[in-house]
Amino acid sequence: MFEAIDLLPDASTPVTLFTRHSLRELVNGQGFAGYDLQLTEQGRDLAYAWGQYLINNTDRAIQHCISSPIQRCVDTAALMIQGADGIHEAINTHTIEIVEQRLLVEPGSFVLDIQQAAPYFRQQGALGFINSFVNNALPGMKHPITGVFDVLELLYHTHPTQHQGLSLAVSHDTILAAIVAVISGQNQIEKSDWPEMMEGLFVWFEGEDFSNSKLKWIWRGQKQELVIKDFQNK
Repeated sequence: MFEAIDLLPDASTPVTLFTRHSLRELVNGQGFAGYDLQLTEQGRDLAYAWGQYLINNTDRAIQHCISSPIQRCVDTAALMIQGADGIHEAINTHTIEIVEQRLLVEPGSFVLDIQQAAPYFRQQGALGFINSFVNNALPGMKHPITGVFDVLELLYHTHPTQHQGLSLAVSHDTILAAIVAVISGQNQIEKSDWPEMMEGLFVWFEGEDFSNSKLKWIWRGQKQELVIKDFQNK
């Protein structure tokens, strides 16, 4: 993430950090975490410190914030904003918009019929399920391009291109893993590709409207781009 900061555009370009929540309580299973698992003390400290570091090293303020309604995501967002306040309190947003239409909740962003999809989620585990989704091999799910397009459009409209600063979007590992894979053209995700807690994707758009824009992003120290219209027509 430190490498990504060095690759960000100048501070006049609005950027969104689409991030997994911070360190939470651990659970045994197939990579699934219940909605009731909370941040650990280390996770709370990390979210605060990362928010502080971002503002101190990007010449930006947190102007917008959206979050999954799951408490560990909301807490991550709030703590990052608190950390940012330690640097520039007056200019950070203190509003966290809870996205209720399931676009940031796992795996709701990509589901059309939960009754059809749920058995596969349980059988395949998180990694297997997202690999199946990326390859459009699951009943009850959106086409992967459509699912990711919907989230990207949400990000575009959350932080209009005429506004400067930094937006936060706090979500879950499955959502982030799928987005990175689909926009990167991957059809196979390995365990090493899986997003860590508090790891995020920096994204920004160039263009006057979403459908005619160019998406640019930074993931694990690599900067890439695609044309939204070309992506939508794949």
